[in-house]
This record gives sequence, structure tokens and C-alpha cells, in this order.
Amino acid sequence: MDIKIVASTRIDKFLWAARFYKTRSLASEDIGKGRIKINGQVVKAAREVRAGDSVQLQREGVVCTIDVLQVSEQRGPAPQAQSLYQETPQSIAQREAAKQERQLHREPALTIVQGRPTKRQRRELDGAKQGNTGWGDRWSASVDD
Repeated sequence: MDIKIVASTRIDKFLWAARFYKTRSLASEDIGKGRIKINGQVVKAAREVRAGDSVQLQREGVVCTIDVLQVSEQRGPAPQAQSLYQETPQSIAQREAAKQERQLHREPALTIVQGRPTKRQRRELDGAKQGNTGWGDRWSASVDD
């Protein structure tokens, strides 16, 4: 199946056809949030994109810059979708640096072995904070003090 090449199309259709997003609505959502720029300008979903334009995508905190080689309104197989654009060398280097950074600096929440403490663990934690070691150290209403 060959994809149909056109002179220009909406940016949300292009991003969907080039397989950056699964649906056009997801692409439109990111465009509405200002995460997509064409030639350095924030755009709306109806903005036309043409061959030769430079598109900046902000995904997962990394800015990816691509040069549009061809424009299609149809979503085709991945190899054909990849022929619609070319990522710039600076963008590739920046993406690889961000990948290395994520590998070196893990998310702190991932080091937690367990979730919330159980009721018993919570009592032990509270007892350790107050210096209590067990049931005999608790206050009671007994007469034999």
C-alpha cells in the first residue's frame, strides 16, 4: 500500500500519518497545549505543513526537531511513514543525551520496595519514634505501678 503524497495538509493529520501519535485527537491535544511548533512558531491544529518545514515536537520533556520531506494525509506502514520526515542530527544527539540522563538518574519513587506500611508496621514505626518497645511499656489503668 502506497501513501498518497500531497502538497500540504493540516499539522495534526501529518503527525498522525507520520506515526508520531496514535490518533489525530491526541495530536490536536498536544498542539493545543503548545507542544508543537512549525518553523519556531506555536501553531494551531489547522495550520498547513509543507515539505521543507521544520517541526519541533516536545515529547516526554525532550524536544525533537524534524525536517518535513514529504506530506501525506494517509496513515501507512511505518517504513513509509518514516520516509515523510528526517530528524535533525542535533535532535538525535539531544534525545540520546536525555536517554542517558534517564538511565543514570532513576526516579526516586522506583526505589521504594513496598507501598504504604501495614497497620502492624505503622504501630512499630510509631513505637520506635516514641521509644516504646512493646505492650509492657504502654500506659494502663492497672493499680500495680
